[in-house]
Amino acid sequence: MNGVLGIISEYNPFHNGHLHHLNYSKEITKSTFSIAVMSGNFTQRGDTALVDKWTRAEMALKAGVDLVIELPTVYATSSAENFAEGAVKILNALGIVDYISFGSELGDIKPLNEVAEILYKEPKEFSSLITRQLKSGLSYPKARELAISMYFGSSKKFSDILENPNNILAIEYLKALKKYKSPILPLTIKRDYSDYNSKKVKNGIASSTAIRTMIENKKNIHYVVPYETYELMEEQINLGHIVPNLAVFEKQIIYNLRKMSIQEIASIPDVTEGLEYRIKEAANISNTLETLITRIKTKRYTQTRIQRILLHSLLGITSKDINASKKVIPYIRILGFNKHGKRIISAIAANNPSLKIIVSLKKFMESTPNNTLRNMISKDILATNIYTLGYSSNDGIANLDYTHNIIDIK
Repeated sequence: MNGVLGIISEYNPFHNGHLHHLNYSKEITKSTFSIAVMSGNFTQRGDTALVDKWTRAEMALKAGVDLVIELPTVYATSSAENFAEGAVKILNALGIVDYISFGSELGDIKPLNEVAEILYKEPKEFSSLITRQLKSGLSYPKARELAISMYFGSSKKFSDILENPNNILAIEYLKALKKYKSPILPLTIKRDYSDYNSKKVKNGIASSTAIRTMIENKKNIHYVVPYETYELMEEQINLGHIVPNLAVFEKQIIYNLRKMSIQEIASIPDVTEGLEYRIKEAANISNTLETLITRIKTKRYTQTRIQRILLHSLLGITSKDINASKKVIPYIRILGFNKHGKRIISAIAANNPSLKIIVSLKKFMESTPNNTLRNMISKDILATNIYTLGYSSNDGIANLDYTHNIIDIK
């Protein structure tokens, strides 16, 4: 099977910018087939997905993606490094992917690759620069950003490369490709239509953040998303199945933190250097998520990092879970496909018969002897069970991972 394009995504929700990226990537790589590895019901920035993973998979498939595979929750809600590494491991394990395409603010693969090489090899001079910045009290992302700028000298193209979220993810994808010596060829497409956090609309394209804000304010989104996305979003809104943000679960989060011991909080990923005491104290005197985050946040600990910590406390994800996930090749959980996607699945199975491809969760849970994979998918199940509690309707039932059909676009 030739010409297979891989994309790592959240599609939260799938919009015109994603459609441009998909079609342009297919065009320049001359790819016939496309695979999206997509986050489930919670996202890398420590937030909820606006609509559930099957709805978002259907959006992608109706827009032209052929196969949608779920990125396990332990990766999808992790740091940029583990998010990227988990997704690249999946694409690499398929054995049939020729290209990976990702957006970046820079739009130039060469400097992104040069930075990825330094981060992958971590020469002593660079490590010393990071250590020096951390000792000054900076957060790790900021310390790394300054260390890169200092390492490459005064060159403008490196001075602000790590200030932008899509550049950071692009570099982590490249780093993961190097780590696994992957033959997949990377390319990046410039995100010149809308920054990730931008609230602006330009030429019918808006960021996911802007679209979520429009939906929250009950504004019409028909001109910034494909028609199929619009239809599916309207359906989910009418059903009361929109989960706008993590604040929906603020009482559960605060309850969990008040119940947890200091040692249990310390076991949450990204909780270091005594932060557990600050979190516990803040939880005991806070009644809203906004207040809780404000009381925890410092110069060293960014809001995104804190939100991931709070999300992990809600989902019961520990540092032990993250460390275990780094040592395995993930399962391949199919969320949806079209007729081309069926061919891709057959090619994957033929290329790598030992790969765990999940079309029936029940069969997988009954048959897999790998405790790490069982634990990882149990987090996916729990994530869905918690997610449906965020519905404004009264039909947020559990165990949809067992009962929901795979999306099949004829």
